[in-house]
This record gives sequence, structure tokens and C-alpha cells, in this order.
Amino acid sequence: MYTLRVEIEFAAAHFLSNYHGKCEKLHGHNYKARLWVKGEELDKGGMLVDFSILKKTLKQATENLDHSCLNDIDEFMNDPSAERIARYIFENAEKILIEMGVNITPWRVDVFETQTSMASYSL
Repeated sequence: MYTLRVEIEFAAAHFLSNYHGKCEKLHGHNYKARLWVKGEELDKGGMLVDFSILKKTLKQATENLDHSCLNDIDEFMNDPSAERIARYIFENAEKILIEMGVNITPWRVDVFETQTSMASYSL
């Protein structure tokens, strides 16, 4: 099994409505997101998929998150946790790859709020 990973960074603000503590107040993070894909079949060039395609996919999947208030995005239901952000990116990346006609799907997305705090969404 072959595994590839690309990553991107974006900055965004959020607050957690159903959390009691300092994170219920508006604050921001410099997030890091990692998109993972895996597969068994390589193309004629010996690649699972070109890294540039994965980078473009991840950039498109996160572009409306960058420099935004995540609470304004309906899918987060006013509680944009790292877990929900990871699923959102995963699902967007999956749609983008299908639209591009790339015959590979995401395996996992990691979202880091800090260097030591991360959530993942995977199949």
C-alpha cells in the first residue's frame, strides 16, 4: 500500500458555543491541515497521484476557511471543532478529486490547532 501526504496552513477564528471555558470566546489559530491518500496501483510514471494535484486539492478544500470566522460556515453548526473541520476538509477534498477525474479518494485528514493538538477524520 502506498501512502501520500500533503499539508497546508491557514489562519482562522472561531468560538465554541457548547463548550465552557476559554475556547467559548472568539479566538484564532494558525491551523495546519494534512491530506492523506493511499492506494495500491501506481500509474505508468510510477506515481500514485502527482503531489501537485493533491496540493491543489487541499488548497481548494480549505480556501474558504482561510482568514475567516469558522462559525459563519453552516456545516460547523456554530461549533467549529477541530474534528468538524477535519471532516469538512475531507469531504471537500473528496468532491474536488472526483470533479477533477482523479481516481483516488482521501484516506485521512489531520487538523492541527496547535503543534500539540490534532484531530483526524478518516474512512
